[in-house]
Amino acid sequence: MTALPASGSFVLFGLPLHPLLVHATVILTPLAALAVALTALWPAARRRLGLAPPIAAALVAILVPVTVLAGLDLAARVGSTPAIQRHEALGLMLIPWSIALLLAAAAVQLRERITTRIRRPSVAAAVSISIAVVAVACALGVTVVVVLTGEAGARAVWGGIA
Repeated sequence: MTALPASGSFVLFGLPLHPLLVHATVILTPLAALAVALTALWPAARRRLGLAPPIAAALVAILVPVTVLAGLDLAARVGSTPAIQRHEALGLMLIPWSIALLLAAAAVQLRERITTRIRRPSVAAAVSISIAVVAVACALGVTVVVVLTGEAGARAVWGGIA
């Protein structure tokens, strides 16, 4: 992917926004994933958390691409290295995973509405289980990718310091 020009659009008070956005992404993404997985597996959590998991997943789905764009802007400013390229590739992988988490959160939220319309109990149960499995898989996937991306970013910044 080509880097964006150093336009300054991802700068706040003269500092690049990417490091600030990364902290929000690294904290909110696993929390949203945990909330989605809990609500997919535990009805009491679904009742208690209400709309928080899909709202958190929506925030992640917005925050991740903005963080990636800010990262591309920063890379255009500082130059690219193999470590930055690895971090960038992993960051780009996080975009579809964050969208998948949002879709899974919506499916979990709508699961009862979906399954009550299915006349055959065995099919309704299979759909319900499938939604839970997909939601947990998305939660695990997005968490693994955010950890790998963060680790690659830390190595890109701090790898030469030991």
